[in-house]
Amino acid sequence: MSTLLSINNYYYDRGGSEAVFFGHNRMLEAQGWTVVPFSMKLARNLASPWSEYFIEELEMSGDYSIAQKLVRLPKVIYSFEARNKLSRLLERVQPDVAHGHNIYHHISPSILGLLKSRGIPTLLTLHDLKIACPAYSMMTRGAVCERCKGGRLHNVVVNRCIGNSAAMSFVVMLEAVLHRALGSYRDCVSRFIVPSRFYLDKFSEWGFPREQFRYVPNFVHPPAYQPGYEPGEAFIYFGRLTPQKGVATLIHAVAEARTPLLIAGTGPEMEAMQSLAARLGAPVRFLGHLSGSMLHDTIRSARAVVLPSEWYENAPMSVLEGYALGKPVLGARIGGIPELVREDETGVCFESGSVASLVEALRKIAALPGGRLAEMGRAGRGWIEQDFTLEMYRQRILSTYRELGVRVPGSSSADPLRLESSASREGG
Repeated sequence: MSTLLSINNYYYDRGGSEAVFFGHNRMLEAQGWTVVPFSMKLARNLASPWSEYFIEELEMSGDYSIAQKLVRLPKVIYSFEARNKLSRLLERVQPDVAHGHNIYHHISPSILGLLKSRGIPTLLTLHDLKIACPAYSMMTRGAVCERCKGGRLHNVVVNRCIGNSAAMSFVVMLEAVLHRALGSYRDCVSRFIVPSRFYLDKFSEWGFPREQFRYVPNFVHPPAYQPGYEPGEAFIYFGRLTPQKGVATLIHAVAEARTPLLIAGTGPEMEAMQSLAARLGAPVRFLGHLSGSMLHDTIRSARAVVLPSEWYENAPMSVLEGYALGKPVLGARIGGIPELVREDETGVCFESGSVASLVEALRKIAALPGGRLAEMGRAGRGWIEQDFTLEMYRQRILSTYRELGVRVPGSSSADPLRLESSASREGG
């Protein structure tokens, strides 16, 4: 029996990266693996027999005094607590492989050198741009930014990239400088997993060795998604309400196009987006946080899914979930989104940040007959069943594990990384 050490800051269903983290764990457990999680102690966590080894809660945005925040700051840069607790855990278990997801600012990259010193092959799935951009998103003041390229990390402080705070930006810059000097990523991570080709190319542009990366798309489990191909009237956005998601642009666009919109989600921009919609008289309904069957039913009732992102989006799960539920996708032409949209087959793309371009896309989809939209929905669902299933993900991940010499029980000697269809290789 093989053992996976599975690492993530959060141990509850918080967002897209946690969906991949927990799905990955369940996948290997179903294959007979022992999965040992390492995470942070939070009241919302799922139960785990390994929680005694989790690090204490560390949330810099929490309701702490200045003194309490000062005590926590060093952990953001390098967590000795995480390293020590993981060391204790490794005295009890001997994992065949370690696989991290989001570890920054909480667990911290301090654990990566420890894993290397123990001879444990280590993979890190990159859900954002953190290893290149200290501020995660390659955005500054609402616009795409690559000023730190070439090691010019002082730009994080100059532009106050973290919460518009010079102090917090300085801390994050120090974290990046330290871990680059230590080689925490380049020298201690065996393979980086990237869910989009865009990220593969972007990290290569920033000087990371391409051979250290493997493209493994995200997945959904089609049997868990009952598609509905009959189109409704309203478009739907589901996800976090944050500035980089482009929801303000979407609200301006539906106000002009006069196409109804459903917004399922919450976030720091919630009140601002409600006020904007009211001021513009936009036909928008805010549904709050939805999950499970209620979210699925709402998506099935929609005309199409819209992703108006204005940052270098990776490989959004909302695209895959929209397709799995039988809906076309309108996607901003930025980051990894365009490679997930087959133009006029599974959806359409529009210029990121452009109200006029989004209005045109909304009106185009609004004018299509129901039968044509159903065809697009079926094409999206078919693409999911061909290239983005749990089985395809399993094959690609286990192939990478075998490449690192990890024992993979009952696996085939064939290289599933070559199983991508020609359509998938074209990138949509």
